[in-house]
Amino acid sequence: MERRTWSPKLGDLQTGKRWYIVDAEGKTLGRLASVIAATLRGKTKPTFSPHADMGDFVIVVNAEKVVLTGKKETQKLYTRHSGYPGGLRRRSVREVRGSHPERIIQSAVRGMLPKNVLGEAQLRKLKVYAGPDHPHATQQPTMLAVEPWAMTEG
Repeated sequence: MERRTWSPKLGDLQTGKRWYIVDAEGKTLGRLASVIAATLRGKTKPTFSPHADMGDFVIVVNAEKVVLTGKKETQKLYTRHSGYPGGLRRRSVREVRGSHPERIIQSAVRGMLPKNVLGEAQLRKLKVYAGPDHPHATQQPTMLAVEPWAMTEG
């Protein structure tokens, strides 16, 4: 009897995407981002296939209250370059948190997704909000179970 690895085709996949909500208050950034990235990719589903977008939507609220360990608040830098001479811009986490706190989580999750068109499509299913309110109540999101190891004490 010959056994073969089954790989789901795009027609075999469920098209219904679920919506999850995560409260980032008091959660460690990297641990939270890894749970979110796995959900966006669909790795929590038994029919996961790396070549297909099988993941669900994730809503993150209270992004401004996410926790970074150590001295990352002042020492971690976000770097971008305009392409022109002298166009290098560096901002610390504290500066980014003051102006656009949702970009901290988006950047962490982006780094954990594939660097291709599929990863960009998966990142579009991430909705991050600085405060506790979000406009996705009609999707009836359920709480995403963030494992106890992904939470910080206190």
